[in-house]
Amino acid sequence: MEITADLLLQAYRIGVFPMGERRDDPKLHWLDPRQRAILPLDAFHLSHRLARTVRSGRFEVSADTAFTETVRACAEPRPGHPESWINEPIIELYGELHRRGHGHSIECRLDGRLVGGLYGVSVGSAFFGESMFSRERDASKVALVHLAARLVKGGFRLLDCQFMTEHLRSFGAIEVSRATFRALLGEAIDRPASFQRELGGDDPCAILQANTRTS
Repeated sequence: MEITADLLLQAYRIGVFPMGERRDDPKLHWLDPRQRAILPLDAFHLSHRLARTVRSGRFEVSADTAFTETVRACAEPRPGHPESWINEPIIELYGELHRRGHGHSIECRLDGRLVGGLYGVSVGSAFFGESMFSRERDASKVALVHLAARLVKGGFRLLDCQFMTEHLRSFGAIEVSRATFRALLGEAIDRPASFQRELGGDDPCAILQANTRTS
């Protein structure tokens, strides 16, 4: 079956997403993990060191200004990860989602060079994080902080990270069962939200800190 942008959006609505086997393999397969990593937006862990980096303005941060370039950068070989699941069909499909207003990227630049970022998909008030990359220390982390702040400001309820990593765990990501994820998705998928391309001068760290629940 050919995977189209319409089919892809339908799949996201039920919690399923595609991946390739290798960068040079044109085939795609569907995944529906038994355990799903999510990052609760009201429990985002922002270290003091990273907050200082974000506020220092070292990186110029933007949204949706270099979507395809960001996706291709995520597919590049990196230390310990010479292969990638992002192949040409993925790049083309998600480019179409971007043109439709569902695919989004956060970009970090240093002296005009793209040095970090991430991309994902929005449907309703759910955001599905796909991949990130970093060519400079903390660039992908700064991108994630800006993403989370934009999602909070735009009224999103769910940030899906797909698979757990120690990198994501350090930000407060947790694993939930497939059934729990589908319940959370069901609450979020038909609620309106707006991906914020601009923060209007607001401090992303302050947005996240104000949104963090207290025990």
